[in-house]
Amino acid sequence: MKLNQIAVALLALSTAGAVHAQAKISDDVVKIGVLTDLSGVYSDLAGNGSVIAARLAAEEMGNKVLGKPVEVVAADHQNKPDVAANLAREWFDQGKVDMITDFPTASTALAVMEIAKQKNRVTMPSAGLSTAILGEKCSPLNAQWTTNTYALAAGTARALVKEGKKTWYFITADYTFGHSLEKDATEVIKENGGTVVGVSRHPFPGNDFSSFLLKAQASKADVIALANAGNDTVNAVKQANEFGINKKQIVAPLLTYISDVHSMGLPKAQGMYLTEAFYWDYDDASRAWAKKFFEKAKKMPTASQAGVYSATLSYLKAIEAAGTDDAPTVMAKLREMTINDAVIRNGKLRADGALVHDMLLLQVKTPAESKAPWDYYNVKSVLKGEEVFPKPQAACALNKT
Repeated sequence: MKLNQIAVALLALSTAGAVHAQAKISDDVVKIGVLTDLSGVYSDLAGNGSVIAARLAAEEMGNKVLGKPVEVVAADHQNKPDVAANLAREWFDQGKVDMITDFPTASTALAVMEIAKQKNRVTMPSAGLSTAILGEKCSPLNAQWTTNTYALAAGTARALVKEGKKTWYFITADYTFGHSLEKDATEVIKENGGTVVGVSRHPFPGNDFSSFLLKAQASKADVIALANAGNDTVNAVKQANEFGINKKQIVAPLLTYISDVHSMGLPKAQGMYLTEAFYWDYDDASRAWAKKFFEKAKKMPTASQAGVYSATLSYLKAIEAAGTDDAPTVMAKLREMTINDAVIRNGKLRADGALVHDMLLLQVKTPAESKAPWDYYNVKSVLKGEEVFPKPQAACALNKT
């Protein structure tokens, strides 16, 4: 074969290889959608901070995967499932979005998961925490990345019951997430020898918690458990302090983000137990990443925001390892991986979409213990994922395969 013929043959092979490589990434771009609360009750724990976190993950990959650009888009779902569903359809059909993450309020995640399954796209909730996501409506293209209501309840409830706090009263946000948190915490409380003596359910979002708190106070329960989140939790804790309830009863938020503690202030939050997936000051890796986040956001990341970073980074690494952005292939690759990054430790993705990983049992510091801004927690223990995450549900068909 003459040299020019060899050159032509090599060029043909190179061109064919390039075409094949291009075919691995649909639409010649990998697009991440952050569907979040940009203006409401959960905007502080998620919101623009989640968008920053996703973009940090893309930057860490050089804003490219398999030679194709990575783009991050964001929208406000207003904590409404119908709004979330309409935005997701538009993103999938017109916006070339491959994966959607964040989802403050589990109801928005559940609404979008089914659409994503129909469109062969991936969902990775970070702030959507209901265990319903892992139940009857589970999807092979979904990964509940950061944590869930059972894991959060298990660490805190077990710790308090073991301290002898046996009787509990719930103040619960009256929607999917609140009901899930109450249900999961109740299961753990009863398993460990405690009892639930009463429940009050408040509208979402709520402002005035006085009537619910007074009922809880009158119950004389050892623990008043707050099955809510965001500003609802902050307002309830502040009002409990105003009534002096925390002097005789423990007020225990079952989902507390560092942004909530920052809003409450250490004098009101001190001594509270909580379970978290992430704390910025846990180790060198978490501190290094949190510093990058702080430079852009001017505050430390919540676990939910950190989870968006980890989910986005892991998704992009799975595409790279799989050599394609085909949704089922990427999900299969994610299930093969062990997730260890600045946020998640020893993470393994189950068939039902639960990312099982180590969690942290934390206690809020006293003002005297805190040595710097955002120095809010003492790490009491590391909770092994298999000990705090729920068992696979029979209702999820993926657990039967």
